[in-house]
Amino acid sequence: MDFTIAVGESDFEEFRTSGGYYVDKTAILYELLGHARHKVTLFTRPRRFGKTLMASMFENFFNIAKDSRALFDGLEITKRKKFCDAWMNQYPVIFLSFKDVEGETFEITYERLKAQIAKLCRRLAPVVEDALTDDDKQTFLRLKTGAARPIEIDYSLDFLMGALRAVYGKRVILLLDEYDVPLNKAHEKNSPENDFYNKMLDAIRRILSAALKDNDNLKIAVVTGCFRIARESVFTGLNNFMSYSALDKKFSEYFGFSEEEVKALLTAVGRADKFDVVKDWYDGYLFGTDFIYNPWSVVCYVADLRDDKDAIPKAYWANTSSNAILRAFDRKTEFDVKYKFERLLNGGVVEQKISDLMTYDSLFDSEDHFWSALLMTGYVTKAEPDSSGDTIKLKIPNKEVASIFQETVVKLFRDTLDVGKQRALMDAFWRGDEEKVSETISNFLLDSISYNDYHENYYHAFITGLFVGLGYSVDSNKESGLGRPDIVVKDRRRRRALIIEAKRSEKESDMERDARAALEQIDAMRYDEGLDGYERVFRYGVAFYKKQAKALASTLGRLEIDKERK
Repeated sequence: MDFTIAVGESDFEEFRTSGGYYVDKTAILYELLGHARHKVTLFTRPRRFGKTLMASMFENFFNIAKDSRALFDGLEITKRKKFCDAWMNQYPVIFLSFKDVEGETFEITYERLKAQIAKLCRRLAPVVEDALTDDDKQTFLRLKTGAARPIEIDYSLDFLMGALRAVYGKRVILLLDEYDVPLNKAHEKNSPENDFYNKMLDAIRRILSAALKDNDNLKIAVVTGCFRIARESVFTGLNNFMSYSALDKKFSEYFGFSEEEVKALLTAVGRADKFDVVKDWYDGYLFGTDFIYNPWSVVCYVADLRDDKDAIPKAYWANTSSNAILRAFDRKTEFDVKYKFERLLNGGVVEQKISDLMTYDSLFDSEDHFWSALLMTGYVTKAEPDSSGDTIKLKIPNKEVASIFQETVVKLFRDTLDVGKQRALMDAFWRGDEEKVSETISNFLLDSISYNDYHENYYHAFITGLFVGLGYSVDSNKESGLGRPDIVVKDRRRRRALIIEAKRSEKESDMERDARAALEQIDAMRYDEGLDGYERVFRYGVAFYKKQAKALASTLGRLEIDKERK
């Protein structure tokens, strides 16, 4: 290959000069500005869908301080020569990203905000310092060194736009990337005691209001984020403002990869044979009416394939966030969402009222807001291209997100199990009380989230999870006797052990037969070999049908086992 697969590179200039494979999205420039244009445009998409690289591309295209012709050579936008003559490297630009402006407290986050503004000032210093008045030089110095007063931070972008206009005689293009990251973190860490969210909201609102509202120094502004916050919350009083989310048809193809773009990339790296795998794992997002692949995950997998032709796909996207919204969703006991999650995990759809005009502090106000948040952040997507109106059908887009649901939501269920009920189940196991075991597991199943259409491996993992955290040694599918028992639980202190073999029944009437077959398998395959020293061995065959369990027990002492073997 005469190009690189640049994982995580979001600087357009570095991307192009280092030979990175670039999926050409430059046509968005003409669509944004070639006809009627808005003073302020907000693009919201899930994390890792190319927003920062897009903003960087904008900065390189517009910036009057650069000559970007080589960077854009051969790209789609250069076919529009008159447009490029009017816009390419013709305007001063301020590009500020808030993606690293987050912290555990408001004070830490605000200091990081000041640090990003200081970094911006240092970048602009060679251009603007000589054009400043003596008073403005003192303000600029405080901004540049991180010593600015709050009121100066509030007007920092407005101040810098005025300075650039004084130098170039032209209005300024403002690019704000990931504007809502500070608000997202503040929302996660907010409490009535620290009032983190409202403090952060007020700080961001003051900065954006000064920069965007009735500012004669502003040519246009492009803002990106994961989440669209209601205009009255942040973008108060803005005229000629337009927002485009994953629900909108316009601009829907510019964030993420299309199927044709994925095929071209796989062909370029000589791995067109992996298309079906990539489609299953990373396709399925429906933005407007366009089906979109997760660009971050596609690039990560292609990079792995470059190094290992047999690389298996992974949930790369899962490692880019804490998935806190999923955990928060499931903890809201007033929202009965378990059955909806279960339907989604088994490939179904849910119908939900959706709104993209919310505030972070209203996310928990209603179940509708929560599902809207899951849609905007990429955990679910529209199920049908022609969905319209407030109520739409939602689904999990692909295997990658399904695996995140399974790991996050199902693990959360296990982590929040009633320990008292877990111990009661264990007592029933150790007593050989097969009726109590059957009843208790069935009750746990009723409250749990089942997925993969109740496959046997789900039940296996489910039972294993019930033992976690209770202090027992648990072996799963470990070689023993003539095969591998599903689960072996050892209580060394009391010298006793459980052997559990699980079966999935095709119908309810088969459960007792299947449980007995599982019990007989334990004997036939000698799964109790290797348990020398354990005085009592409790053997269980457990059959499952949907959310019901049937357990049959056989309890033998060590001497009885040895006698039986002879």
